Amino acid sequence: MNADANTQQTGGLLPFGKHHLRAAVLGELHARPFRALESPRILLHYAFTCDPQAIRDDRLWFADLCRSQGVKGPGESDRSHVLPMAGGSLRWEQHSEFITYTFDVAPDGSHPFGRIPAGHPFGSGFRAPGPMLVAARLDVVPENGHDEAALTRWFDRASLTALQSEEGRAIAMTDFRQDGEGLTRILLIDRGMAPSQTGALAQRLIEVETYRTLALLGLPMATELSPDVRRIEEELVQLTGEMRGASDMDSNRHLLERLSDLAADLEAGAAASAYRFGASRAYHSILKARLGTIEEAVVPGYLGLESFLARRIAPAMRTIESVENRQINLSRKLARATTLLRTRVDVDMERQNRDLLDSMNRRARLQLRLQQTVEGLSVAAVSYYVVGLVGYLAKGLKEAGVPMPDPGLVSGMSVPLVLLAVWWTVRRIRAHHTDTGEPH
Repeated sequence: MNADANTQQTGGLLPFGKHHLRAAVLGELHARPFRALESPRILLHYAFTCDPQAIRDDRLWFADLCRSQGVKGPGESDRSHVLPMAGGSLRWEQHSEFITYTFDVAPDGSHPFGRIPAGHPFGSGFRAPGPMLVAARLDVVPENGHDEAALTRWFDRASLTALQSEEGRAIAMTDFRQDGEGLTRILLIDRGMAPSQTGALAQRLIEVETYRTLALLGLPMATELSPDVRRIEEELVQLTGEMRGASDMDSNRHLLERLSDLAADLEAGAAASAYRFGASRAYHSILKARLGTIEEAVVPGYLGLESFLARRIAPAMRTIESVENRQINLSRKLARATTLLRTRVDVDMERQNRDLLDSMNRRARLQLRLQQTVEGLSVAAVSYYVVGLVGYLAKGLKEAGVPMPDPGLVSGMSVPLVLLAVWWTVRRIRAHHTDTGEPH
């Protein structure tokens, strides 16, 4: 139906400009729909971790694969696509940091874990987008003719888990171990489910395997970082003890440098693990949601799937959470210790600056006194020479016949005037060279 016809049919109720994210938000509910499955069926599922560039490259490769099969590839905004091939269908899904490929096909017979039909897409021509993290095989078999106890021989009894779902119309089994081909085996026994129920339950079981593996990716990093966090904690205790006895500026500065080095080491580890720890929490939440939607019921005599995963995954998640919380708390303690020590260094610097200013003031006062002494001596010296010049001038004038008093009397009488004149002149010169221009 074209846009004009749709507008006429709705009476023009959507003549508005659309939000640029409207299609993505509305399409999210239908991004990864369940596929109806009829037993017997084999599902091969792989998940590959990828960086953004690998995700873009894989989209192009899968689009080429679709074209080679005569089928249109995924659109630019599509995050899942189904390609019919090899008598079955290959489902491609793009996630934030991994890509999954799931191939479902009818087996040669109804016997579980039999030979996979030839022509599956994961042969030599398949291009893995990144390192493989998840590999699982799920067999859907009808209940008729299969003894439940006999089916358990395909699993390790020590870790075999089982559940009932869909009001008893399905039984699922797995031991979460890898078979000879490196695949985790999951068996789904159909006891009268509709194809849509079979497809939904099969996808949820595969998602449980995928997300329980992804959730545990943070555990190796937490184990690796734990000794470093412990070392930083011990060094912080030692440094805070040394801070009590540090009294001089050099000691405080040395402690501050060591604290800065510890903070740098801690932040480097926290920055490297922040994404991985956050992703593990998110995947763990998705895992619990998927287990909740399965609505597991206990199968007498077997370990429950949810309780088994809780006992194994919960300690790992607590380890991740513990390391992350230790990093956060340690960062706060380092920040407080650094602030305290920096305050002490600043106080020491202010005290040192105060002492320096006091020393400068003392030197300035000494210079002023010396200057005043020099000025007094210079006034006396200059006045002495000026009085001498006045005497010489008086003698010369008297010898030239100019009627004058005795030259000695003239010299004596000129002393007060010369002293006053020289003192006033020096005062003007000093006032001229001061910043305020005020005489001292």
